Amino acid sequence: MTTSLQPPADRRTETSERPDRRSAYPLRASGKATAQCIGRLQHLYRQDVPAAVATLARLRRAAGRTVHDTPDIWGIDGLEDLAQVWEVQRQSHEADPSGSEAPPELLSPHARHQREVSTRAEEEAVHVAVTLWALHQQSVRDAAMHEFGWNLGRAVRALARGGSGSAASADPAPEPGRTGPRSGSRLDDELSETLRKRFVRIGTSTSFDMLVVRLREVVLLLRTARIPLDYARLADQLCRWQNEDSRADVRRGWGRELHLSYGRQDRTEGDGEGEGEGEDNVEDTPSDGPDPGL
Repeated sequence: MTTSLQPPADRRTETSERPDRRSAYPLRASGKATAQCIGRLQHLYRQDVPAAVATLARLRRAAGRTVHDTPDIWGIDGLEDLAQVWEVQRQSHEADPSGSEAPPELLSPHARHQREVSTRAEEEAVHVAVTLWALHQQSVRDAAMHEFGWNLGRAVRALARGGSGSAASADPAPEPGRTGPRSGSRLDDELSETLRKRFVRIGTSTSFDMLVVRLREVVLLLRTARIPLDYARLADQLCRWQNEDSRADVRRGWGRELHLSYGRQDRTEGDGEGEGEGEDNVEDTPSDGPDPGL
């Protein structure tokens, strides 16, 4: 018997509406599709539904690989959700003739090329976000690793402030000539600098493949520290990063996320628990300040 990966009927509306209710920023097509796909899988995985557990295992194996080079996960990596979002947008344009786009056959060769580039960027962004989340959520049943409001800068800042032993493994070598343990404050400074450098490496990536590899390294640290990430927002940023005209804006956004999270209290026990299963968990206006990256 095959177990369905659809949430119970009374949760489907909540899952599909959650991106707009929870995110403080308007989501693009890539972000909406990512939120829908992860919202559905995250709930079922945390309920230990066998089909969802198997799906995440397949998604994890595709992390860091190109979207259409992994046929094993076609149909489960969020691209069907993206197609649904596109269809809703198309119907909305048809309902509003003033904002409708010309059908592909009437577009110029350049316009058709631009549309194909945009389509591919959205597909890549959703694929990367969903597969990285699957890696992040691995073996974690009692917490949601996708949470709205936890942008990349905030997550890295929380990790640098003391997120468990993940950062320690990133800087294991003792100082030359030192045999005893280092002081706590000195160690914290060094770990923070190590994480800062990892964050800088994300910002200085020169290719999309390089960017994905470096994001994967940070996601592994976040998983060990059990610090969540807003994958819907990340998907939108990854989509925009692939456009050279907006790449600098995304980089500036990541830097501002880190600065704006300075002084923010680390997540307390019970804060943001779950993936928003009740109204009490809705975070309508995360205090990250103005939108720095979209």
